Amino acid sequence: MEVKLPEPKIKGEVSLEEAIYKRKSIRRYASEPLTLGELSQVLWAAYGMNIWGKRTSPSAGARYPFEVYTVVSSVEGLEPGLYHYDGKEHVLKLVRKEDLREKLARACLRQKCVATAPVNIVIVAHYERTTTRYGERGIRYVHIDAGHMGQNIYLQATALGLGTVAVGAFRDEEVKKVIDVEGDPLYIFPLGRPAE
Repeated sequence: MEVKLPEPKIKGEVSLEEAIYKRKSIRRYASEPLTLGELSQVLWAAYGMNIWGKRTSPSAGARYPFEVYTVVSSVEGLEPGLYHYDGKEHVLKLVRKEDLREKLARACLRQKCVATAPVNIVIVAHYERTTTRYGERGIRYVHIDAGHMGQNIYLQATALGLGTVAVGAFRDEEVKKVIDVEGDPLYIFPLGRPAE
């Protein structure tokens, strides 16, 4: 199953400067679902396409070593499941129908933010895309690229009034078992409305 996402907005109500000023890690989320438009906008900011036909986050040598997955639990118009984000087409492709949030939270050392977020964005690295050109140093470049993407997620979430936090504390092999896709999970971003 393929879900065409709403077109991303290229102008918002919050300036870049304001988003930078207000950006912070948020670990507590309200129980209400996200809209498909909100998820669409954050995914586009993370790894969609810009006006130049390039990804929205920079990559060393334009190697783009990531695949982006979403563990969806509560998004209006989407069934719970694991989805792959195709940034070139701006669509979500269903990988598996199943609410994986609790399993993912256990693999993330039982972090409550992962267990309660309506969506968890999982960044999966394919190191070979970069190391085939840059050798061992390519590993560093992949990690730098992940930071670029993470900041885009933070700033877009902030601009939309949503909350996120960068999660790097997890058991790699357990996360791999939960999502069961090729590549190495590198970064997880729970996403939701901040709890009051």
